[in-house]
Amino acid sequence: MFPIDIWLAYSAACLLLVIAPGPDNLLAVGRGLSQGRTAAIVSGLASGTGILFHVATASLGLTLLMQTSAVAFWIVKIIGAGYLLWLGVKVLRSRSLISLRPATRQPLSSIFVTGLLSAALNPKPGFFVLAFIPQFVDPLRGSVTTQIFVYGAWFALLTALGFSLMGVFSTALTQWLRPRPRLVNGLNVGAGLTFVASGVSIAALSQK
Repeated sequence: MFPIDIWLAYSAACLLLVIAPGPDNLLAVGRGLSQGRTAAIVSGLASGTGILFHVATASLGLTLLMQTSAVAFWIVKIIGAGYLLWLGVKVLRSRSLISLRPATRQPLSSIFVTGLLSAALNPKPGFFVLAFIPQFVDPLRGSVTTQIFVYGAWFALLTALGFSLMGVFSTALTQWLRPRPRLVNGLNVGAGLTFVASGVSIAALSQK
């Protein structure tokens, strides 16, 4: 059902998407710098769970509905853009996404929810699942639904693993950043602007 050459090509494409800069892997890196390896892993797992949400909705036809219904597309777009914009403004105001002070630590449950919502409310991964994964699906190899779920679950796993590793490796920079508060502040500003830019790009999405 899953020829090795197609599987490898698909995996390579997924890895390129995972390492591409975006709000979700930025969250994992920020958690790693601020709260250590466990927080980074939780954030990465949350993003992977968000991808699974998109796989499920794509399989159930909800993503297709977003492509064909202007109202559904507009609602999802506004919710996703609004959340990322809110997150960006919050980071810009508090400058707390990357914080080296133990007193500002957040519970892991809050970190998971933030990562999950960031991934699940962003419609772009859903469009990727619907537009990209079917390119590797062949009805002659068995159930199309099963193939979409397996390919999607693999993408979610690679996302969770990749983001977690980015966050874990970022912890090595903590001691180097500690005596550089201006740089930390600049990183928070950059992170906030990235979230805002992501929200704006979602708001500018057009239905195709």
